Amino acid sequence: MQLDDAYANAAYIEGSDAFPARWSADAQAYRAAPVAHAEIDVKYGAGDRQVYDLFHPDGPSCGLLLFVHGGYWRAFDKSSWSHLAEGMRARGWTVAMPSYDLCPAVGIPDITRQIAEATTHAAQRIAGPICLAGHSAGGHLVARMACEGVLPKDIAARLQTVLPISPLSDLRPLMLTSMNADFGLDEETAKAESPIFGKPVSGAKVIVWVGADERPVFIEQAQWLSEAWHTDLHIEKGRHHFDVIDALADRGSEMVGLLSQSA
Repeated sequence: MQLDDAYANAAYIEGSDAFPARWSADAQAYRAAPVAHAEIDVKYGAGDRQVYDLFHPDGPSCGLLLFVHGGYWRAFDKSSWSHLAEGMRARGWTVAMPSYDLCPAVGIPDITRQIAEATTHAAQRIAGPICLAGHSAGGHLVARMACEGVLPKDIAARLQTVLPISPLSDLRPLMLTSMNADFGLDEETAKAESPIFGKPVSGAKVIVWVGADERPVFIEQAQWLSEAWHTDLHIEKGRHHFDVIDALADRGSEMVGLLSQSA
């Protein structure tokens, strides 16, 4: 298809084949460490994948961070990303990491609804402000959570910071990729699910983040969201699509500082 190469990441990242195994190993080790204070497989819906892991801080919670993983809505689950909770957890935040059903078994609008359900469920358990972060397809999903009318009003009112990392903000180009055989997007659905056409909720600070070494379309997608929402855009030097999220594991990173609003 016309845009398959433009949206291909692994082929342009040296050593890309090693990343999934590394993510999985780091996440498994983190869950096994006593510091994690984890609740595993908290149900937020009826399906087997409608669960999240909850990582508690050592002391009282400052609030909730919900991190949504990527994989083009077709791959991965929460179990590969647990270690990324540590940056915010170490700063006193409770971190929720949901899985969700994948395309083509469900459509992208279904996944959006599931993440809204996961966010609502976790927010009903954890008091205080809510931060959202997501990567790639997960960046799309947290941006959708920041659109008016997606989350319940009382939950949306608690949003403090939203960090779409390498987000897909306009889904219409994906109709020109072979992946659309799984997505099933048409013009109407693609536009409805594109955050650039949504109105962001008031009161939440949105920071769009992308690596400078990413594929040009991902930088463009980040720019489109920043421009549409008149919000901050951070292009991080020396980072590509697979390592741009590493900073979430580091409590001292600029990314975590901005996300927690304590930098």
